[in-house]
Amino acid sequence: MRIAVAGGTGRIGRLVVEELRRSGHEAVSLSRSEGVDLRSGDGLASRLAGADAVIDVTNPPVATVEEAEEAFTAITATLLRAERDAGVAHHVALSIAALDAVDGNPHYFGKRAQERAVATGPIPFTIVRATQFHDFPAMIAEWSVVDGEGVVPPLLLQPIAPADVAAELVAAATSAPLDGAVEIAGPRTEDAVDMARRTFAARGHDLPVRASWREAALGLEFAGEVLLPSAQARLAPTRFDEWIADGAQ
Repeated sequence: MRIAVAGGTGRIGRLVVEELRRSGHEAVSLSRSEGVDLRSGDGLASRLAGADAVIDVTNPPVATVEEAEEAFTAITATLLRAERDAGVAHHVALSIAALDAVDGNPHYFGKRAQERAVATGPIPFTIVRATQFHDFPAMIAEWSVVDGEGVVPPLLLQPIAPADVAAELVAAATSAPLDGAVEIAGPRTEDAVDMARRTFAARGHDLPVRASWREAALGLEFAGEVLLPSAQARLAPTRFDEWIADGAQ
């Protein structure tokens, strides 16, 4: 199959492109470096020619609810129009598990707007809702460095390996559209503070980590079990311990 990856040069996009090629499919990356503007649509038509499916893993930087909803909706609308014109038969969008449980966070507003646009669009679709990635706590720590320490809130997560996310997206794109959502998660719950410390140790990064909600990148709307997946979530195989042992990349 010929499958295009919107955001194919990003963190997850690169893994999706690699997984597609490893599985014997033709991967076409859609990004600025390939001459594609996902807002205006410039360069999309030629890249989508002959594509059977599109996997959207774009993640535009956003600061406000209004900015998030506009960015995610605009990119999705541009993709869907181009896919309709190119005869693409399946749109796969990466989203977030427990998406409806978090209020007040701009990124979550943007992803909900994206899901609405996909669900009401002209292309048969599958939405893949994933829990936080194994490297998420380390990213939080690096977002909020105070007095030389990375601040990580005491989150309870059921994290998933980035490579497992890529594999699930490829599996979705090469299957029939669900016209609905599927939820994926890692095999067990983990503590975000411990995860951040172990990730930095595995990477040889000496940033100290402090557990706190104050000055953290995430607010109290993420406390408790909010971020845990539903009982219906499909569990990916890679444990956090295995990811750490493999170098935390």
